[in-house]
Amino acid sequence: MLDIKLIRENPQKVNELLKRRNADLNVDNIINYDEKRRKIQTNIDELRNKRKIDSQKIGTMKKNGEDTTSLQEAVKNIADEIKKLEDEEVLLNEKITNLLLTIPNIPQEDVPVGEDETKNAVINSWGEIRKFDFEPKPHWEIGSGKDIIDFERGVKLSQSRFTLYKDKGAKLERAIINFFLDIHTKEHGYCEILPPFMVNAQTMQGTGQLPKFKEDMYKCENEDLYLIPTAEVPLTNIYSNEIIDEDNLPYLMTAYTPCFRREAGSAGKDTRGLIRVHQFNKVEMVKITHPLKSEEEHQKMVKNAQHVLELLNLPYRTVELSTGDMGFSANKCYDIEVWMPSYNSYREISSCSNCGDFQARRANIKYRDKKSGKLNYVHTLNGSGVAVGRTVAAILENFQESDGSVIIPEVLREYTGFEKI
Repeated sequence: MLDIKLIRENPQKVNELLKRRNADLNVDNIINYDEKRRKIQTNIDELRNKRKIDSQKIGTMKKNGEDTTSLQEAVKNIADEIKKLEDEEVLLNEKITNLLLTIPNIPQEDVPVGEDETKNAVINSWGEIRKFDFEPKPHWEIGSGKDIIDFERGVKLSQSRFTLYKDKGAKLERAIINFFLDIHTKEHGYCEILPPFMVNAQTMQGTGQLPKFKEDMYKCENEDLYLIPTAEVPLTNIYSNEIIDEDNLPYLMTAYTPCFRREAGSAGKDTRGLIRVHQFNKVEMVKITHPLKSEEEHQKMVKNAQHVLELLNLPYRTVELSTGDMGFSANKCYDIEVWMPSYNSYREISSCSNCGDFQARRANIKYRDKKSGKLNYVHTLNGSGVAVGRTVAAILENFQESDGSVIIPEVLREYTGFEKI
């Protein structure tokens, strides 16, 4: 969440940055509630001081044998007034907190300004887009034709947008997961984590999924448990409500998990294939860093995601998202998009976000400064390292041959045990 002190001291600037994300966003109600709360706090302090003085006076009067009835009644009235103001303060605190939980992060100053993805800025591209001498097939036709992905039975077992992998399809998915984890741990310095795939509401709130995106989550009935939409949620919250030794920063973590998303706002989008499904596998990267290092670590994370695609020889481009296209918790975000022949365009396969101290405030993750001893909030970053199902789709489409076979990228063959499908 945003720092209430930042809002209080720079309301116009915060509003200006929020409007870059959405013209309707502002913190005016938060400011109004905060001003009322601070006035109440001042009144409470004044009343407590008066009560203290009057209580001392009562003691003196009693020693002198004086009647204290009226003064005692006045002190009681003061206590009643303090209680009333304290109740009002609690309500205002709740209103402020509830509003803060629904306000997105403010973008960094240099983020491209725009309402949607049309204002995203292409940063670079890599790889040569293949020119086919035959009509290439989309991955869903390849998967079905090779009997390695069964979309119909996936729907039968669950519902639409669930998929069943078979034989070499299942082995390819598993091979990609292991390949990504090995590269990130052995070459990029991440620590592998195997977190729970279900988390409680407080954990979901810590990274910004709740309360804003409750409709996109799968909740376990009658339990305070949600299926995770990404490993970012459990990984970031590992250190919630903890104070980290500054010398231990940064924490670099990677994890394979299945991810579960209702995709409530995506009706009619990418209804075929593996691009937008309700359950998918992903290898995630998360960093918990010193604030002065977060931008540097962000650039490294983007390079980590790019590296695995380069090893697979999959063409991609990197775009910096505009203010209107960024995720709720991000202050800057880069998407890496892989080339998909079936779309004749690039599609997102990784999204790498710097969240600043936005999530750390929600999850209460701090470090102690070695010199001053002061507690400060860490910065958190997350990025796909990368989405596994979309990688399968990209491999099937980019490496298909005229005879219907699919060549397995060389770096994956030790993991798959086969060179082609």
